[in-house]
Amino acid sequence: MPGQLDGRVAVVTGAGAGIGRSIARAFVAEGARVLVAELNPTLGQEAADELGDDAAFRTVDVGVKEENEAMIADAVDRWGTIDILVNNAWGGGEISRVERKTPAQMAHGMNVGFYGPLWAMNAAHATMRANGYGRIVNLCSLNGVNAHMGTLEYNTAKEALRAATRTAAREWAPTGITANVICPAAKSAAFAAVMGEHPELVAVADASNPMGRIGDCDTDIAPVAVFLASEGSRYLTGNTLFVDGGSHINGAAWAPDLD
Repeated sequence: MPGQLDGRVAVVTGAGAGIGRSIARAFVAEGARVLVAELNPTLGQEAADELGDDAAFRTVDVGVKEENEAMIADAVDRWGTIDILVNNAWGGGEISRVERKTPAQMAHGMNVGFYGPLWAMNAAHATMRANGYGRIVNLCSLNGVNAHMGTLEYNTAKEALRAATRTAAREWAPTGITANVICPAAKSAAFAAVMGEHPELVAVADASNPMGRIGDCDTDIAPVAVFLASEGSRYLTGNTLFVDGGSHINGAAWAPDLD
């Protein structure tokens, strides 16, 4: 039986671990070929090896414009097209108060979390438009929506990306390209890192979720990305899907100890 993404070509950034790797895995299972774009060469190659002949790995720093453009060109050179772009990568950051954020931290956050996805979207646009088919899925965050403490650069970049996604969705709607956002709540590697630094949040995280748990990357988040990448989502664009067990409804109840 054909998969939902049979014959499609996808690029997934940050696909070496966590949500990105789960999405890449789900795409291949549904028949897509996937370029694993990852800064960490060990993780990236491991992911591509796991996915088999329908995947390839490329080292990419999404904070560099030329690397985003080369990433898209690589997928087109390998497989003749680019149908799906998932902007998932994030480069980490220090949890600290607004007044302590440095210009370098803010610039890094914007380059990785906002400009990188925008550069990749623009690089993919011409091919998607020529094909009359494109699916852009941008991973944003409840951190920005709910203004979580300590992560100003992350919150700012992700909310800027949500605005850019909606604008692209409006401008590109007549061309067959859709652009949507997932704001996930999942026990990813990034989530585990934050919990490691702030153990006081561990007990609060599950308890504060309306469904009583933080989601699973494979079974809760990746299937939604498959839907947004598929023909079935052709009439859905400019939306933010909160794949979070309902956490966005009343906001998150936790606050890290920043002092």
